[in-house]
Amino acid sequence: MIPTQRVILGAGLAILLIITAASIGLDVKSRSDAAWVNHTIDALKKISDLRVLMRRAESAARGYELYRSPAFSDEFQGSRVQIAPALAELKRAVRDNPDQVMLMEGTESLALRRIEIAAEAMRLRAENDLAGIAALQSKAEGRGLMDTVMANLDRLTAEEERLLAARSSDSRRSGIVLLGIDVAGAVLILLLFVLLMRESRRATVQLQSSLHESQAAKEVLEAAVAERTEHLVAAHDELRLSVNVLQSTFHSMAEAVLVIDSEGNVLLSNPAAERILLHRAGMNLSNLRALSDVFHGDGVTPLRADELPSARVLRGEQFEELEMIVRPHSGNPPRHLMISGRPMRDGHGEISGAVLVYHDATASRETERQLQQSQKLDAIGKLTGGVAHDFNNMLTVISGNTETLVSSLKEQPELQRVARLIDDAAERCAELIQHLLAFARKQPLQPRNVEINAAVADIAKLLRPTLGEQIEIETVLEQGPMTSHIDPSRLTNAVLNMAINARDAMPNGGKLLFEAHHMELDEAYAQANPDVRPGPYVMLAVSDTGTGMPAEIQQKAFEPFFTTKEVGKGSGLGLSMVYGFVKQSGGHIKIYSEEGHGTTIKLYLPPGEGTADVAASAGPQAEGGAETIFVVEDDALVRNFVTAQLQSLGYRTIAAADSRAALQMIEAGEPFDLLFTDVVIPGGMSGRELAEKVATLRPGLKVLYTSGYTDNAIVHHGKLDDGVMLLTKPYRRNQLAEMIRKALNGSGMEA
Repeated sequence: MIPTQRVILGAGLAILLIITAASIGLDVKSRSDAAWVNHTIDALKKISDLRVLMRRAESAARGYELYRSPAFSDEFQGSRVQIAPALAELKRAVRDNPDQVMLMEGTESLALRRIEIAAEAMRLRAENDLAGIAALQSKAEGRGLMDTVMANLDRLTAEEERLLAARSSDSRRSGIVLLGIDVAGAVLILLLFVLLMRESRRATVQLQSSLHESQAAKEVLEAAVAERTEHLVAAHDELRLSVNVLQSTFHSMAEAVLVIDSEGNVLLSNPAAERILLHRAGMNLSNLRALSDVFHGDGVTPLRADELPSARVLRGEQFEELEMIVRPHSGNPPRHLMISGRPMRDGHGEISGAVLVYHDATASRETERQLQQSQKLDAIGKLTGGVAHDFNNMLTVISGNTETLVSSLKEQPELQRVARLIDDAAERCAELIQHLLAFARKQPLQPRNVEINAAVADIAKLLRPTLGEQIEIETVLEQGPMTSHIDPSRLTNAVLNMAINARDAMPNGGKLLFEAHHMELDEAYAQANPDVRPGPYVMLAVSDTGTGMPAEIQQKAFEPFFTTKEVGKGSGLGLSMVYGFVKQSGGHIKIYSEEGHGTTIKLYLPPGEGTADVAASAGPQAEGGAETIFVVEDDALVRNFVTAQLQSLGYRTIAAADSRAALQMIEAGEPFDLLFTDVVIPGGMSGRELAEKVATLRPGLKVLYTSGYTDNAIVHHGKLDDGVMLLTKPYRRNQLAEMIRKALNGSGMEA
């Protein structure tokens, strides 16, 4: 190799080494910058996750305070257990920044304290500790803690966003410099190649080997340039794909999005804005507001101009889920909207516009209203069931003794008449209690396959003389077999109650229509009615041409003791009994009514399988016996009454006040033929649990249950468990005799 070539090659290699070293250093820095950018993004995500957990916990705590729903308690506990780990992860994420670490340590104690206060409030609310709740609320500590935590998280977010901007800028600069160095290296290699080629012409023979080396270097360079070009093309394709994805996402969003400038002009909108907000191209916010009346979330208080989301966000406020109701002037249904807003700022920090996101919560709010109504009725039902238990105990004693008085006062007609009045009043009380239990879904049903067409036809015949000539009765029944698995006697009572209500709504006469059809309730209907399971039903509708009901009356129609009739004209238990019967049968009930045009009540009943069952015929009146009956009853009055009645029927009796005393007597070897036990008894075991325990001691022993109301011990899915015999309170002497005899003769359950 000639000296000139050595000089050129040496200088070129030296420069190339310098460029390579610089390139490697910048590549390392570029990777480090990218790592820091990812680290900062991860920290921002952890801040956002913590913010969501705190909001979710606070929302669940408020929901529990309003509705006492276990679902809100579960949601709160689920969020609570995640908050401490989220705080720890966030502390680790910001450990490279001492100021952030210090701020995070202060925030951690405040956040945990806020959650402790919310948990304490929920505990006090669950225990109904009003004094504790008042004391806790008087401190007003929770809201201040939550605001401070959110403010600290905002400061953390702002600092991380600043770091993200700085690190992203550094990363971009490193990439640009690295690309420049790569290009400079490529140019230098090309220049070296040109110089070497010129020198090689002078000494072709001596520099042939150098030519081959240069050719190889050229190929390497071309491969490197091709690879870099390929990377740039791929990056460009990825950028274009990202833009397309963002555009597709924006246009397919279910939420309406408006991007506005500082004057309220709409710069950008998506198709959902046209559907939800009625926005059209070229409209500004003033045009949009002129289309509707806007109210606060209560639907009554109008929103002032300075309270509108656009006005607030252009003042620099940012908010989540601002609630408002929009009533279009066009007559379209009102919409319940939840709005989030963020101001946009220019390079000088001035507000240049805003982004508003509108979520249509109309359907979810209606579902929530229906769910609240269902929960309200369930709560009333639970209260009713407990009260009915005690009333039935007392009525058992009253009705049983008055029955004895009536029969024993034959020689004293005046006193017998008084006793019969008491007996009639007790019977009326028992009927009212049964209606309450029907609403509470605590009545023991005896379902069987009932032919609906035949049942409706029989009821219509019964109603014609009852309703009078001014009421025209029509039936529209689907042809062919149509059975439903229900209790036929409860169905008859339900239809009679609805027919009587229809008659009262038509004081001047009208038409009463019965319809029955097979019906399929689909997923869409089930989503709009949370208590419905999709599937086949038998639909029985009762329609009248009466006065109808406004919406506010329809919402209360199923509540017990609610009535629009005059005092003394109705108890307010008719529709509540129908509601409880349908729900307990596994069905669904719906009211459709319009003032001045009439009302339709539709019962969606569970379908039956096969042909209708034949009703059992009544047996002969039961007599007494000489067997021994073990009575377990906690109410002393009822216990004394039952033992006296059984003894009058010839039976020998043993009695116990609770399950513990009964079990001790049985374990001691006390002989008896039938266990007659209340379902709900003290002593650590229910009547069902006592019977199951006795079964291990005396296999084959027969059991008869009694109760003022049913519970899950012996009733599941609205019907008595197979093989279980139940005598419901209050009962008469002949009913007691009949059921005792059936149980002893082997018709009842063997323990």
